[in-house]
Amino acid sequence: MTNSQDTAPSTSGNPVLPAPAGTRTVADVVTPELVVQLTRGVTGTGRTAGHTPFTGERLAELPEATPEDVAGAFARAREAQRAWARTPVRQRAAVLLRFHDLLLARQDEVLDLIQVETGKTRLHAHEEVQEVSLTARYYGRRAPALLRPRSHTGAVPVLTKVTELRRPKGVVGLIAPWNYPLSLSVGDALPAFAAGNAVVMKPDTETALTALWARDLLVEAGLPAEAWQVVLGEGPVVGPAVVEHADYVAFTGSTRTGRDVAQRAAARLVGCSLELGGKNAMLVLADADLDKAAQGALRACFSSAGQLCESIERLYVHTSVAEAFLARFVARTKAMRLSTALAYGAEMGSLAGQRQLDAVVRHVDEARDKGAKVLAGGRARPDIGPYFYEPTVLDGVEAPMAVCAEETFGPVVSVYRFTDEDEAVDRANATPYGLNASVWTRDGRRGRALAARLRAGTVNVNEGYAAAYGSVQAPLGGMGDSGLGRRHGTEGILKYTEAQTVAQQRLLPLAPSFGMDDAQYARLMSVSLRAMKTLRLR
Repeated sequence: MTNSQDTAPSTSGNPVLPAPAGTRTVADVVTPELVVQLTRGVTGTGRTAGHTPFTGERLAELPEATPEDVAGAFARAREAQRAWARTPVRQRAAVLLRFHDLLLARQDEVLDLIQVETGKTRLHAHEEVQEVSLTARYYGRRAPALLRPRSHTGAVPVLTKVTELRRPKGVVGLIAPWNYPLSLSVGDALPAFAAGNAVVMKPDTETALTALWARDLLVEAGLPAEAWQVVLGEGPVVGPAVVEHADYVAFTGSTRTGRDVAQRAAARLVGCSLELGGKNAMLVLADADLDKAAQGALRACFSSAGQLCESIERLYVHTSVAEAFLARFVARTKAMRLSTALAYGAEMGSLAGQRQLDAVVRHVDEARDKGAKVLAGGRARPDIGPYFYEPTVLDGVEAPMAVCAEETFGPVVSVYRFTDEDEAVDRANATPYGLNASVWTRDGRRGRALAARLRAGTVNVNEGYAAAYGSVQAPLGGMGDSGLGRRHGTEGILKYTEAQTVAQQRLLPLAPSFGMDDAQYARLMSVSLRAMKTLRLR
């Protein structure tokens, strides 16, 4: 951790953490040789480019796919998938475990890329390494058991033998966003591969190098290169082409685009999973440890500059502790160190680009103009980089201010006070979204009981988002406008499979036999059904 005396003073606003001597630069990280290596085999007859949020400058020229290029990528993936699906599941799972070890051994390479492409701090980039490592280990260890054939009680016990098989979907279309380019690319692809699928992925162009680095590493771990195809280009062009050919679609992004993906997938009768937007709430109860809650709120609201689907944007604090909590939280927010350094020590980095900055500025300026009070932040910091904006705390936010109900997806949180926990729950649930929530209290049982009343796919008690996000054995996803389906856990791999039932009838048919007429057979079956209930057979 960098000492406070190493922090460059700011005339006003959040301090800046200079890069330590000898720190690698963007030019050191993204070299022409690396770009050639990572784009080898990437489909695309056109050209596009990625940029770094730290300066806005071009990072690399990249292949751009046409719809015809996407079709070709799917054709190659289908051919590779047939052989990959025949590979025993334990061998497929072993690839994930080798990838796990390679990722941890070479993490500095991808930490540099994540920072350069997203603008986030190194510690926030490391969250992605942690999550992907956990995911690789979980499915690497558990995939054989989760995918094994399962026996079920048949129509007539003993006479009917039933086995449930899990078959891969085929070729999964994976559309990944820019905000978590490692977690939401390879992290979502790992269970698909373990289940025997191939993948055609469209990462965001601005963060494509991170995804391509992960693909390179997974191929090194033993994945057939043709089984993971990557296509790049504009979302409205390449995205629909991916959905058009996929046997299953996994999408992470905005609710608006998610609706379009769902409609296109439904028209083809293929399944999809969608992790979409959120307007996530945090509840600070009267008995909360205020120092821990304030520090937790800092992480929950401003990790990755608030550009995390699970980020907290609404903060409900019990009136009896509101002033004491805010004193702690606002002071910590104002002290957060901003930086572009490819090194540990900073507490917040840059927004990803002009569109994100514009959304943040619009929400904050409109709220301020309509009477909201800025307790911390509330301004851009072009002195650090073109898309930097200070972590911002707003008080007095009310409808119809846009920031009250719309997802900001930036470092902005609105504070509200409550006197009754039932009221707090009602207000937290008063949104079409339902992705993540947080409850802070010294009483764990009380916190869990309150969590069960919140309409959100994940609820963290005495943590903002990481406890649920990092618990990869449990499902992660949203309710309402926050999406469909789940990643992680059993659902995270079974969604990439088709259930097939194989039923073998033995000795006697399920029909009249031994000279019985229809009425006799019906009476026999009725007696048998009553007996099975009495014997508690399932």
